[in-house]
Amino acid sequence: MQVPLQIVFHNLDSSRTIAARIRERVAGLEEFFGRIISCRVAVEVPHKHRRRGNLYHVRIDLRVPGKELVVRRGPGLHGAHKDLLVTIHDAFDEAKRELEDYTRQRRYDVKTLTEPARGEIVRLVRDDGGFGFIRTEDGREIYFHSHSVLNEKYDQIQVGCEVRFVEESGEEGPQASTVEVVQPHAQQRALRRAAS
Repeated sequence: MQVPLQIVFHNLDSSRTIAARIRERVAGLEEFFGRIISCRVAVEVPHKHRRRGNLYHVRIDLRVPGKELVVRRGPGLHGAHKDLLVTIHDAFDEAKRELEDYTRQRRYDVKTLTEPARGEIVRLVRDDGGFGFIRTEDGREIYFHSHSVLNEKYDQIQVGCEVRFVEESGEEGPQASTVEVVQPHAQQRALRRAAS
């Protein structure tokens, strides 16, 4: 961490045991995500109850690149937070979930989503399990198997259908996987006639 850990106690005496437990849990968060900028943990007793005992509240403020994550754990409906260690445990579990969501979101933001390639069916072989060839936009012909066609629509594909596909390396060169029909053949002919 760039800024040292801060542990604050409100309405209760500070405890070395509790502080040690908090440091231990913060170290676990740092192992999971090593770019935490700062962490502030506040432990408090919001109200002193004579009959029900103390109900604890824990707040964790984590600063990470581009965001601040705040986790609050306080008295539950059934008094589940009468035990301070349970409250700390719950708060840090939630903080880890927040960090997991944050890292997932950052990975998604970094990935560039590419549009699948487009092409046109130029040859089909209906026997031997079924396969065919797609002419790509750059003029190459790529093999595909009937099992690569989405939604079990191989029987509906005809020469001239426009398709989207993902190109990958096969045993004998490039091949298409996840082939999806964009425009059936009849629709394409109608569009071509309309354009003429």
